[in-house]
Amino acid sequence: MNLTRISLSNPVAVIVGILLVSLFGLISIAYLPIQLIPVVERPVIKITTNWRAAAPKEVEAEIIEPQENVLRGLPGMTKLVTESSRGRGKVTITFNSGIDMQRALLDVLSRLNRVQRYPEDASEPILSMVGDNTRPIAWLIIKPLPGNKRPINTYQDFVEDVAQTRLERVPGVAQSEAFGGQKKEIRITFDPYLAASLGVELPVAAKLAGGAKDVSGGTVNVGKRRYTLHFAGRYSIEDLPGMIIEWRDGKPVRLSDVAKIEKRFKDKQGFVLQNGELAMALNARREQNVNVLEVMAGLKEAVEELREGPLKRAGLSIQQVYDETIYIDRSIAMLATNMVLGVILAIGVLWWFLRRFRATLMVALAIPVSLLLTFIVLYASGRTLNVISIAGLAFAVGMVLDAAIVVLENIVRLREKGMDAGEAAELGTSQVWGALLASTATTVAIFLPVVFLKNEAGQLFADLALGIAVAVTASLIIAVTVLPTASRYWLREMKDSDKHAHWWEAITGKIMALTNSRKRRAAWITGLIVLPLLITILTIPSASYMPKGNRNLVFAFILPPPGTNTDTMEKEMGSFIVKQLAPHL
Repeated sequence: MNLTRISLSNPVAVIVGILLVSLFGLISIAYLPIQLIPVVERPVIKITTNWRAAAPKEVEAEIIEPQENVLRGLPGMTKLVTESSRGRGKVTITFNSGIDMQRALLDVLSRLNRVQRYPEDASEPILSMVGDNTRPIAWLIIKPLPGNKRPINTYQDFVEDVAQTRLERVPGVAQSEAFGGQKKEIRITFDPYLAASLGVELPVAAKLAGGAKDVSGGTVNVGKRRYTLHFAGRYSIEDLPGMIIEWRDGKPVRLSDVAKIEKRFKDKQGFVLQNGELAMALNARREQNVNVLEVMAGLKEAVEELREGPLKRAGLSIQQVYDETIYIDRSIAMLATNMVLGVILAIGVLWWFLRRFRATLMVALAIPVSLLLTFIVLYASGRTLNVISIAGLAFAVGMVLDAAIVVLENIVRLREKGMDAGEAAELGTSQVWGALLASTATTVAIFLPVVFLKNEAGQLFADLALGIAVAVTASLIIAVTVLPTASRYWLREMKDSDKHAHWWEAITGKIMALTNSRKRRAAWITGLIVLPLLITILTIPSASYMPKGNRNLVFAFILPPPGTNTDTMEKEMGSFIVKQLAPHL
């Protein structure tokens, strides 16, 4: 099938094709999800099990070791790392690249179900898959308004019920978390001396007080009806003081006789400081493959609603302190500007050599059409618009001109020899078709395999590789269909004249003189191979996973000495850090 001949005989179809590509390309740009970087699914599963107030050794013995025993030999697992800390146990499992993570998650769940028993007051294990969406796209700070003397840490339940719930209702938000507050709890403090004097064993009393709960009793048939039995064993805080925990000499020993019962806030597990003042923090994590700009717009609308509504009535203020879309906008704008500048420079250089306005315009047409077709493929394949994919398009700007320049130059050469426009368009394209196909195939063969890599690097650079491969392929199709058709109807009659022919002949003569012997040719070949290699070795930059970004924020992790309590960290470390950072804020 001769694409050039078909295009030349159907110019209207070529025009319609360009219009359709332009239309659907613009629609694809509008609907492509915008993110900072591509979604990278790391083959890592984390298991977190909380056991409040348990010592690290207890967590190791009662939680981590049983989980390690059942997780051994997990298919595809390459590394298993455990961590035991006060009140928490963590297991991090790393799998082979390319493994089906949904299947791996089910395998881990199945293995964890084999753990026979966890401590009664330990929570169920929480599983999470580590990916790009684990990074919050927004951080918010909540503080008391002037005149509100209530401590901010006492608003935990209110913030979770009102602010956190509102953020999670925003389309595209997967999860929101609140930090810096304290929940309420019922605390029973036993007096060991009173308990001993009344002959009450503290372990038994603690089990009775903490283990009271509602129990289902099944069903019973009475006549024609079936009734569900339910034993109400859970005590309210008002009933707890009268709870009988022991009988002595025929008299009941109640919980209030040996313990103090109070509803109070839990011990502080962390704190949030903003400019030296205590605050609460909220974050928002996005779902995968969503437009971050649209999600952020919804978040800002929700924040404004909270600020002027329930938070204001509660005497609280809310302020957004981190917005990922700022860096997305900056990065994409910078790359888009560079890409446009590259297009302008490419067209300028092209015109400098061609010195024909119509010819330059026809070749330049390959750039927007190729890029728009690439946007269509990116959207159809479920990709996103990010700094990696835009960088790939920027790289492709210069590459998409190659095929068009070769075809047009050959057509112009034949026209200058007096050949008819239609014949020159078909013959000029067919003469270079094989070379262009080979050149495009080698470029695609280099980049396209990256799309099928399942490891982290493959996922990160797949958008770049796909963008370049599609753009170069599209440029070949345009060069053998659109360009010959346009040259047939748009290029004027040309004469074989070159004002600078004597310059080219002089340069060619000098080059031939420099390579007119075997020794000279060998010397030039050796120099042209060795010199670039030496320059590359001497100037090669240091390797890194990703280039350093220019963000006006700092994330830091500080590990305090083992056993340091939260109050000490707040007074000593928190105040010191705030003081050191104050001049830079």
